[in-house]
Parts: sequence; C-alpha cells; structure tokens
Amino acid sequence: MSLTESELIYDWNLAGGDEPRPARGKVELDDETLRDGLQSASVRSPAIGDKLRILHLIAELGIESADLGLPGAGPHVVRDVTRLAREIADQRLPVEPNCAARTVARDIQPIIDIAERTGIAIEVCCFLGSSPIRQYTEVWEMDRLLKLTEDAVGLAARAGMPVMYVTEDTTRARPDDLRRLYTAAVEAGARRVCIADTVGHATPDGALSLVRFIRQVVDATGELIGVDWHGHRDRGLAVSNSLAAAAAGADRLHGTAIGIGERVGNTPIDQLLVNMQLMGWIDRDLSRLPDYCKLVAECTGVPIPDNYPVVGRDAFRTATGVHAAAIIKARAKGDDWLADRIYSGVPASLVGRRQEIEVGPMSGRSNVICWLRDRGLEPADELVDAIFARAKRASCVLEEAEIRQICARFAAPPAGRDV
Repeated sequence: MSLTESELIYDWNLAGGDEPRPARGKVELDDETLRDGLQSASVRSPAIGDKLRILHLIAELGIESADLGLPGAGPHVVRDVTRLAREIADQRLPVEPNCAARTVARDIQPIIDIAERTGIAIEVCCFLGSSPIRQYTEVWEMDRLLKLTEDAVGLAARAGMPVMYVTEDTTRARPDDLRRLYTAAVEAGARRVCIADTVGHATPDGALSLVRFIRQVVDATGELIGVDWHGHRDRGLAVSNSLAAAAAGADRLHGTAIGIGERVGNTPIDQLLVNMQLMGWIDRDLSRLPDYCKLVAECTGVPIPDNYPVVGRDAFRTATGVHAAAIIKARAKGDDWLADRIYSGVPASLVGRRQEIEVGPMSGRSNVICWLRDRGLEPADELVDAIFARAKRASCVLEEAEIRQICARFAAPPAGRDV
C-alpha cells in the first residue's frame, strides 16, 4: 500500500480527540451464553458435549470469565455446572467460572458444594431486584432487601467464595436505594458488583451516568471493588451502552453469543469483541469467532440472520456493481488491505473471512468476471454475456449451481488457458 491508512481513511470517530478508552485502563468480558442466554423462550438447551465445545471456544477467544449456570434451579443444572467446572480445572482453561444465585441459601450452597468437589474457585453472583417498580410489585421493603443482601453475600464470603453482588433493573433504581444496597453488599464481603440493565432501558448517556455513580459508591467503601455492566438490547442500544459503561469505569462487560437471551436478548459478546478490537481496547485472534457463533446457533436452534454483523452470511457479500467494481480495482492493485476495506467498515480478515462478490440483478459485468476468476474459470466474453444476461432477468442473486450450469454449456476452461 503506497499511502498510509490515515491518508486513505479520514476517521470521524477521532475528530473530537481520541476514541473513548476504558476508564480503568482495561476491560474484561464475561460470557453469559450458558446461563442468561438460555433464558430465551426460543432456545433449545445444548447438550453437555456442546456446552463443553462452547466453553473451549470461549477460552480460545480470550474471554476472561463465563457464567456456567444457576445450580439452584435443580440437579440437572448442578450436573452440567460440575462437569463444566471440572473441564476448566482439568484442562487448565484460562476462563474464570461464575454461577448465578438468588439471594437465598438454597441457591448459594450448591455453588459452594461444586467448588469444593472440583477444587476450583467459582464466583457466586447473587442477584436481587432493586427498582421501585419491582419493590412495589413484590411488596418488598428496603429493610428486607438489605437483610437478604447481607445474609446471602455473607454466606458465600464466609465459605471463601469470591462474590459478585447483582442488582436487577439497576437502570431504573433510585440512587439512595442503590447506595444502601451496594454498601451493604461490600461490607458483607462482595468484591465485585454488577449493574444490570435487565429490561434494556438504558441509553449510552444513562449508562455513563449510572456507572460513574456506582463507581463513586463502591470506591467510598475503601475496598477494591470491580464493577460489571450487564446489558439487554430491547432498545437496540446494548453494544453502545456497554462501551459507554467501560468508558465510565466498568471493569467487566457481560454478553452472549449472537445476543441470545430473554426477550430480544443480551448484549452480543461477538460484537463487543469486534468493536473492542477495532477501537484498540484488545489485541487478539478473532478467527474462531464465526465458529463460536455458528456452534451456539446450531446447538440452541437460534439461526444467525443473513444480515447479522460480522458473522452473518451477507456480512462481506456484495452483488452491487459499483461496490464489486471498487473491490476488483483494489485487488488489481495487489493490495489485500485495500480490498478488505474499500466497502467494509469491518475487515473480513479480522474474523477469518474474505470479501465475496456475487452476481445478481444489481450487478455489473465486473461481478461476473470476478466471480469466474475467483473460481479459477476464464471469463470469456460469450460466457460473461450469458451469465450477465441471466442475472438481469433474475429477481435475486444467482445461486452457484445455476451459474455453473451456464459455464458447463460454454465448457469454460480453467483461467489462464486458451479459450
């Protein structure tokens, strides 16, 4: 490439100064696919073999921690969580496990038992509703919430377990209530707290303000406390909210593969990984990201939409003549970097994919020529004309089999041979 990246791309993301950075210098990820993700009404719970494969891909992607389940839900969850925890211990996977629990002893004790059996530390994530709408509906008094918090966190902490205290519906809770609840949790032994946007209410500005407030609350205790952000995408703002939370002082962001989860789902952790990489927050190999998303889609029965960002079928496909012509010109310069970015804000190579040129009614002759050359076929004029004419009569992109049938009629030879 003869010109520099900054000469080829003017980045308005940086026009006001540097792009936002994690306020704490580093932000980690917590994968909720195997617990919160399975709360979707449309998912099929994966078999333990598939859960193990997902766990290994979580490790390969460098995701720091993962929620293995809620053992208090029954023996079947205890069995799977135990197997997953053993896998982390036996294979020395670089993933820190955690488990969800309501603020009751019957949910917390099974996690303590699993940790003792497997010999691996498991973070106990005690959750409790915090918003006034929830308090009113459940007829909860603040004194009761404080007692549940102190008892649950204290039980886990006395057992030597790392504890994260989670307030549900934090983004609609009163500041004074949050201050009292988080302070009580820290005093009882929690060393991490989690802000949960349980119903996807937050906006990026709201996430920024709330995280800054909670950061002040926990810092005032004098303890070294981690702050997590757990988002949902009911308003389509989950990724933006998570990035804003990190910029405001969150230490760890939660998400699930392809955003599976209750209602319209959780923050897509795959999109977080890509954005964090592009923003320079992390530097890791994301080539297995499509495999991770595909596996979760297959074993949960949740299809990946064709137009889903980065891992969807159409993420790096184009059948538009102008777009294809630009990619072809970039390739003609012998510049893979250029070809991967001329019509793509996310380079396909980042996740082990490549730009694909298809042939359809919006295509030009350049699409046809490129399609043939990509498959090692000579783009003879008569063949290109025949495919181009068929594409213009079509209502959608031509399937590969249809184009190959046309090629067979013309007996297209491999590229480079005489026609």
